[in-house]
Amino acid sequence: MEPAEQVELNAQSLQGRRVAVLMTDGVEQVEYTKPRSFLEGQGVQVTLLSPKGAGEQVQGFNHLDPADKFTVDLNVAQAQVGDYDLLLLPGGVANPDNLRLSPESIAFIKAFGDEDKPIAAICHGPWPLIDAGVAESKHMTSWPSLQTDLRNAGAEWTDEEVVVDGKLITSRKPDDIPAFNEAIRKQLMVLQTAGSDPGPTS
Repeated sequence: MEPAEQVELNAQSLQGRRVAVLMTDGVEQVEYTKPRSFLEGQGVQVTLLSPKGAGEQVQGFNHLDPADKFTVDLNVAQAQVGDYDLLLLPGGVANPDNLRLSPESIAFIKAFGDEDKPIAAICHGPWPLIDAGVAESKHMTSWPSLQTDLRNAGAEWTDEEVVVDGKLITSRKPDDIPAFNEAIRKQLMVLQTAGSDPGPTS
């Protein structure tokens, strides 16, 4: 089967699933746009949450260079964990560092962890998981500079393109996005085949 045919076959296979992306200024743009495009191609509804208000702009970066801006759909303080099937945390250095200073963001991440719902974090994205108490006793990967912080928080860290520990998915960098996306797809397919409630459709 040709790759294009495979994509066509998979299109809309996750119809009804909902993913929340939590991010703010300083996000590594490609770690948001590529997973979002991939998920939407599978029929997933993606919502951009942020400590910023709905309608405000989040500044994306290509490494150290300012890139595009993205409009926030909903302030994270107003978001309900039960409305989403998976939480996606892109990287970039400033973005997760800012999220760590946002009590509402940490509370939302912690609630996802407490309910054992899937979380996917890439590059520097796993950083706020420490503050939310999600990293402890987990097998994870990340951008290499985070490994000491994650180990100090009780995580087992390895240098792999994608690590899946239960419902926690982590990757290291933009080059890992294809493997990261596939791990997210598999996690959502488990929900789909289990026939669990995809949540509100409005």
